[in-house]
Amino acid sequence: MRIRALVIRILRQFWHDKRTLALMIVAPMLVLTLMSLVFNGDTFRPALSVGGLPEPLVQKLEQHGADIYRYTPEEAETALADARIDAIVTLQGSSPVVKLEGSDPTANRAVLLLLQNVLQDLNPAAAAPKPAVTYLHGSAEMAAFDHFGPVLIGFFVFFFVFLISGVSFLRERMGGTLERLLATPIRRWEIVAGYILGFGLFTMIQSALIAWYAIHVLGMMMAGSFWYVLLVTLLLAVTALALGTFLSAFASNEFQMIQFIPLVIVPQVFFSGLFNMDTMSVWLRWLGKCMPLTYGADALRNIMVRGQGWSDIAADVYVLLAFSAVIMFLNVLALKKHRRI
Repeated sequence: MRIRALVIRILRQFWHDKRTLALMIVAPMLVLTLMSLVFNGDTFRPALSVGGLPEPLVQKLEQHGADIYRYTPEEAETALADARIDAIVTLQGSSPVVKLEGSDPTANRAVLLLLQNVLQDLNPAAAAPKPAVTYLHGSAEMAAFDHFGPVLIGFFVFFFVFLISGVSFLRERMGGTLERLLATPIRRWEIVAGYILGFGLFTMIQSALIAWYAIHVLGMMMAGSFWYVLLVTLLLAVTALALGTFLSAFASNEFQMIQFIPLVIVPQVFFSGLFNMDTMSVWLRWLGKCMPLTYGADALRNIMVRGQGWSDIAADVYVLLAFSAVIMFLNVLALKKHRRI
């Protein structure tokens, strides 16, 4: 009887919490749908610029799944630097020469395997000539962790700051501190600015320690400026901080705050660069442009793997600043419902 009473109490608790019931059903479906769209996308097709290659070789490359571009040497170098193509393939004598963009080990292997298969098809009776390979970024020793590492730095900073700031701000509200503040002459924007700056000092330390540990202890590839890495991770942390405090206004307890993770954090993982965006549908790629982690991860990869500077990351930085400003403004509006006088 006592067990039955306990079971009935729990069932009633869930039944009255409609949002929890909905999230238990909707969140797994959402994540599974995103995984289906991401992993059931098109097969990866290496983008190659071909110069001076015989037409039979070019046709074979296309038949084996390569996207072929016929750029001039100058255009090809620009496209490679902008990561619009994966490699430049030319001939030196009778031997192929490959210059890889190099920042993605998976794409590097796909290009080399494709070229090896094509050369073997053209000369089945003889050993295929081994192409000379150079790298614009990275090297043959570049590990997958070096490619994914910048994304993981951005993700962990974003995730933990979002969670801690949301729960902390929620406790301030549940404990009555926020309501007492709102009863004073202090303005709502001053409350938001104060919380952002207060938490921001700790997120600055967290961001610096995570970036330093990944680069200097774990040996993650670092081709650019460490100060730019700190700037981008700090902006990601501020965006996550603003988002966490904003969403906490719609939660009644810590459990409900955690429920936002599969709806807000998990979808961003699929568009942050851990998976190749070129294999996704075009509309799905546009969905990724609505997520701050996409821009933070792109900037971190440009700095750490490609060694790029301010001009190449400026657009990502400005977008993160815009995200932070918009969410802070929404925070100010969200505080209206908590003011009692």
